Amino acid sequence: MNLAQRFQQLDIFLVDHAWLWRPQPFKEARPDWCRRLPGLCETLLSLSDEALAWLTDDAVALNALLAEHLPSLENISELIRLSRRSTTTLTDLGPHFASGIPGRKWRQVTAFAAVIGEVQAPLLEWCGGKGHLGRLLAAQWRHPVLTLEHDPALCEQGRQLARHAHVEQDFSLEDALAPSAAGAVADRHAVALHACGELHRRLVRLFVESKAAALDIAPCCYHLLTEGCYRPFNQNVRLRLERDDLRLAVTETVTAVGREVRLRDREMAWKLGFELLRRRLHPDNGYRPMKPIDKAWLKQGFDGFCRALSEREGETLPSTVDWQAAEAAGWQRQRDTMRLSLPRHAFRRAIELWLVLDLATFLEKHGYEIQVGSFCDRALTPRNILISARRRD
Repeated sequence: MNLAQRFQQLDIFLVDHAWLWRPQPFKEARPDWCRRLPGLCETLLSLSDEALAWLTDDAVALNALLAEHLPSLENISELIRLSRRSTTTLTDLGPHFASGIPGRKWRQVTAFAAVIGEVQAPLLEWCGGKGHLGRLLAAQWRHPVLTLEHDPALCEQGRQLARHAHVEQDFSLEDALAPSAAGAVADRHAVALHACGELHRRLVRLFVESKAAALDIAPCCYHLLTEGCYRPFNQNVRLRLERDDLRLAVTETVTAVGREVRLRDREMAWKLGFELLRRRLHPDNGYRPMKPIDKAWLKQGFDGFCRALSEREGETLPSTVDWQAAEAAGWQRQRDTMRLSLPRHAFRRAIELWLVLDLATFLEKHGYEIQVGSFCDRALTPRNILISARRRD
């Protein structure tokens, strides 16, 4: 199956199953699919905490469980499967080259660099921060690199690191979305490790316009748009994605530690408990989106949290509240929400791959040979898909 065929199959698959993955249990206690698939709903709500954790972390097991209740999901694992890209052995630059770089970040950088292979042109590192990837590639292949970054402090730190590493690396203080950034792409091999949202889409457009020779890009944060909804690069698709749909593609995390998980769960439970209190006074009103909360509120107890949130949101709480019962109700909603969200989670990779193939097929149509695959294990980063484009001529 070529990229275009796979993209078309994913498009059909996601449209046909939107009734299952689009509803958000956080916003509605029982999505409509619970009536359509009562057996699945009952199975999920009865899961133990251990089974929930297992299915959250094991996509194959989750897909198998869902397929027992909905046979049309049997092929989802095959549809989203990606091969691991082959690697090139990198020169050992010594232990001091990576000094000061967080270990997980450095492993991502080296995995990316090992997969893209030999660099044969001057490099452009798009939205490169301190230029860790560009510095490694410059040292590895002895080509100059231009790192484009909008933060002056990161640019200055990157220059110091480049001087210390004795590599030819310049930094351009530039907003990647500004018109002036367009001139940086031509005649270069462009690389971007986890350029967010509109930033990686901008690079793909400029790359095609400039007819540059090579591009390696690992997209990230697809929901960061300059517009309210996603505009596909390809017009012959049926799927239309809103910002909430795009967020679903990046909700998987593998780096949270126990304390972070506990705080996340508490925040969700308390928000849901607050929402239940709000609906006592306004039962006919639907879910109201909330801005990010002040994490300090999580130290004030559930009642303090609700009072702070109600003041900010301009909401009135009931005059009498059994705070212990209200918090318990929030935790029950959190428990149910986590379980009823599993079908949504089963589609995260499919949505992400659809977005990746939208970029890849666009590049292919404009005269590039394309490779799409993973450049590292999911445990290192869930955003592990790499698109490589090389001009056919």
